[in-house]
Amino acid sequence: MNFPFYIAKRYLRSKSSQNAVNIINFITFLVIVIGSAALFVVLSAFAGLKTFSLSFTNTFDPDLKALPISGKYFSVSPEEEIALGNVAGLANYSKELEERAYLTFREKSCIAFIKGIDSQYRSVTGVDSTLYFGNWGVTEYNGVMGIGIYNLLGVPLDNYQTPMTVLVPKPGKGSLSQQGLNATKPYNELPIVVSGVYAVEENLDKKYVFAHLPLVQALLEKDSTQISGINFKLNGQIPIEDIKTSIKKILGDKVLVLDRQEQNSTLYRMLNTENLATYLIFTLVLIIALFNVVGAIIMMILDKQQNSKTLFSLGATIKELRTIYFTQGLLVTSLGGLIGVLIGSLLIGSQLAFGWLKITPSLSYPVEYDVVNVFVVLATIVVLGFISSKIASSRISRKLIDA
Repeated sequence: MNFPFYIAKRYLRSKSSQNAVNIINFITFLVIVIGSAALFVVLSAFAGLKTFSLSFTNTFDPDLKALPISGKYFSVSPEEEIALGNVAGLANYSKELEERAYLTFREKSCIAFIKGIDSQYRSVTGVDSTLYFGNWGVTEYNGVMGIGIYNLLGVPLDNYQTPMTVLVPKPGKGSLSQQGLNATKPYNELPIVVSGVYAVEENLDKKYVFAHLPLVQALLEKDSTQISGINFKLNGQIPIEDIKTSIKKILGDKVLVLDRQEQNSTLYRMLNTENLATYLIFTLVLIIALFNVVGAIIMMILDKQQNSKTLFSLGATIKELRTIYFTQGLLVTSLGGLIGVLIGSLLIGSQLAFGWLKITPSLSYPVEYDVVNVFVVLATIVVLGFISSKIASSRISRKLIDA
């Protein structure tokens, strides 16, 4: 049997003759439990918020997206489209063309993006699931707008008599009127009948008006091959890097092929930075709290001084005596961390099951149970407990034994 471990277990279960020592030990253990539970709950809550935040952008963002390396637009030939359709691992793809535009309706106006989409766009993204009311009628005359734009302009649905007008500056100089647009004005205009309204979150709700791709190409004076991006949906059977390589071979160096995280690199960086900052702040709180472990072990060393003398007289070395108190501190912190994680897991589980904490009457606070967070919390507690126990157990010396 491991002698130091056996003695440490005995000390862990036994009570001291000094009531003050028992109180300090109890408070120390309680602080570890509460601290580890709090850290786990915070990490789980932040993971839920991260997933909740990304769910908004994931509605609009495809699995992969091809964007021009330079400029706003690039061309894709019919041969390239056929080749894209034969790429292994692709379920579907969709072309789009977007540009900032000036929207006006009955003396009300705002700035937003006009996004031309083809018939495959809904199958590549989950955008139709965001429809708030009306219908997803992106046709030759109809379009869909965000509820933020809808509230600003007050555009009624299916208003064919006085539709909303989309204005964009004419590209370059001169008059290009191949699509029948008025060349005497410095801008091109397009009437759009709003057939539906989508709602996701505030920024996106004020950003887009979806329209038929050929209409937007005509509005921007682009031919049928010119687009601003291609959206790809994967079938999950081929590694994503292999698919990206295949797409690059077809489209060449004129495009960047980005996965979902790369499309929102700024948002992901911000969320990851906030997650790290939250972890470090609560770890700092745990570090301060675990100073109690140092104090508790030192109090235990002083309380068990006579026992240490007896063990030393029986042949125990100074190193073994230090190991006893080091092991005791490690057991206290590890057990407290484990119980704290269990309590935190129960709290997160109850929130997932019952949604007792709500942001709004209809929306529960988002949390996410992640096994990685369990290991992160336990590893943090064990490492900090190791350091605290090492510092406290180093107080054992020959001078203390002989005192």
